[in-house]
Amino acid sequence: MTAREELELIVKAADDKRAEEIVVLDMEGISPIADYFVICHGNSEKQVEAIAREIKDIAGENDLPLHKFEGMDTARWVLADLENVVVHIFHRDDRDYYNLEKLWADAPHVEVEVG
Repeated sequence: MTAREELELIVKAADDKRAEEIVVLDMEGISPIADYFVICHGNSEKQVEAIAREIKDIAGENDLPLHKFEGMDTARWVLADLENVVVHIFHRDDRDYYNLEKLWADAPHVEVEVG
């Protein structure tokens, strides 16, 4: 499976749990951490948890490596490191505070079709 196919699976999983304002950044050549960053948010801790669980389940079903999965204890910022794709799932109230889109403003945005 290519990194782009992994990205599409992950974005669809987040969208299936009604993640808000899904942003995909192309990190190739910008960061050695991953090819893509996915940034989204949920409107409550329960929604953040549901989005994160869905991504974890999709990773397991598709044999995607899950190197780190942290933040579920508070569900304010869950990080899922799937090697090629790093997913940041924020609580709505915390997304603006951390403002990763501004931090990585030089990264091009990637359009991913869902549904």
